[in-house]
Amino acid sequence: MKISCVIPAYNEAKKINLVIEKVLPLVDELIVVDDCSKDNTYELIKATRAIALRHPINRGQGAALQTGDEYALTNGADIVVHFDADDQFKAEEIPSLIAPIVNGQADAVFGSRFLGSANFPFTKRFIIMPIARLANRLFGIKMSDPQSGFRALNKETLAQIKIENRGMAHCTEILYKTFKTKARVVEVPITVTYHEFGQSFGGGFKIIKDLLIHNFIK
Repeated sequence: MKISCVIPAYNEAKKINLVIEKVLPLVDELIVVDDCSKDNTYELIKATRAIALRHPINRGQGAALQTGDEYALTNGADIVVHFDADDQFKAEEIPSLIAPIVNGQADAVFGSRFLGSANFPFTKRFIIMPIARLANRLFGIKMSDPQSGFRALNKETLAQIKIENRGMAHCTEILYKTFKTKARVVEVPITVTYHEFGQSFGGGFKIIKDLLIHNFIK
């Protein structure tokens, strides 16, 4: 199986080299999509063995993932992993993330920060839990962490998904559309290390708004 990893990046010059270094040995192909960074993120990606793609204008993380997914599928990926550029996820957990797909037990695997991080910050839980409850109620699914960016999908499932939400609600959109394909979906524990606080309360409300009004809810 060809394992490809897609990393969307925006102004990640401080950490992108470290993340690439950690991920490259664990996959067959690493695709980093620079979403028109204002710093030298793209130049740093080009200097590595990763495949460097770049948006000429800033289009958002969801669009960057879609660009990377299309490249991976066109170039023969069997499994595509989504990973973040900010060094919050652990690259060494990629093998355990994709194991259910490799073993034929699942078509898509979503990492859950709630299952994996005993020290998950209370403030983050306070923001994410209402999003999880809303998403589960809207879509009739039961997932502990619909906003995790660490996931893996096989090529058959991914080929049926087009990411339309450019903002952070794309995480729940991917989950919703994965279930719509009738894929076998499982969650596995993942570890997250927050170097900064991350999602603000205002950002959390924006995700909820996007979930309610975006046109992927059909």
